[in-house]
Amino acid sequence: MKVIRAEILGFCKGVRRAVEMARQVTSGGALPAGPVYTLGPLIHNSRVLDSLRERGVICLEEDEIPIVPPNSTGFPVVIIRAHGVSPAVERGLARRGMNVIDATCPHVKVSQGKAASFAEDGYRVFLAGEKDHAEIKAILGYVQDSTYRRGFVVSSPAEAGAAAEGLYRREPEARTALIGQTTIRAEEYLSIGEKIRQFFPSLEIVDSICAATAERQRALGTLCGEVDALVIVGSRESANTRRLLSLALELGRPAWLVETAADLPVEIGAFKIVGLSAGASTPDSLIDEVEEALEAL
Repeated sequence: MKVIRAEILGFCKGVRRAVEMARQVTSGGALPAGPVYTLGPLIHNSRVLDSLRERGVICLEEDEIPIVPPNSTGFPVVIIRAHGVSPAVERGLARRGMNVIDATCPHVKVSQGKAASFAEDGYRVFLAGEKDHAEIKAILGYVQDSTYRRGFVVSSPAEAGAAAEGLYRREPEARTALIGQTTIRAEEYLSIGEKIRQFFPSLEIVDSICAATAERQRALGTLCGEVDALVIVGSRESANTRRLLSLALELGRPAWLVETAADLPVEIGAFKIVGLSAGASTPDSLIDEVEEALEAL
């Protein structure tokens, strides 16, 4: 079997930055020794999370973060995940006495700032993305932290149209803005914006899609024209990885999402040329392992 790798693979900059920050803290960095927590999974990759766990990093949810006693001699650290958290959550961490290290992806941080700014200026802010995704929840938290607290999460053009129509009936003169999840596909984002503009022609659309994500999707599109089938390496919890799988299937290629080489389906052996792509949270070592397993078929 011949394997062709996509032009862009491995960690994106935001993910690499978060992982490096966590490793630095656990390597005796600036802060004295103490418990090191992450608020939810730092990134969506079980192998990376396992390696951090071996270094003493404890993954907890918000309600599991302990309160540090005033007379504590340790310096407990909590690392904010790459997807970010809301201002309310961050304030809660400070009240618990935690030393907070913010590993939020810089692209996500920009979206958070724009959401807060629009909301404070009285805009009604639409957020395009997955309602239950940590990034969208965090950005929505910045809208709700403002004076006006009016935000809408829409996951599809149909939802966007319905939300915009409802807003128009209540506030036909409302100023509106649209911010997308950094990993949303450009075509989907454009369609959502078009639906909202049917009711609010002056909608301000923020260019919030991560350039690296767009390039990864473009590279996959090019790869589809060169192969018989595709394998996408990454976590099923990763939004950008799932979108790569969806794109491959839409382009008419048989495709599978695998987390490790052990997940490769038997039927992949029937194809002569297989393309290999990966999500932004997938380490190079895991991609190499899957490639070696494919070539051995």
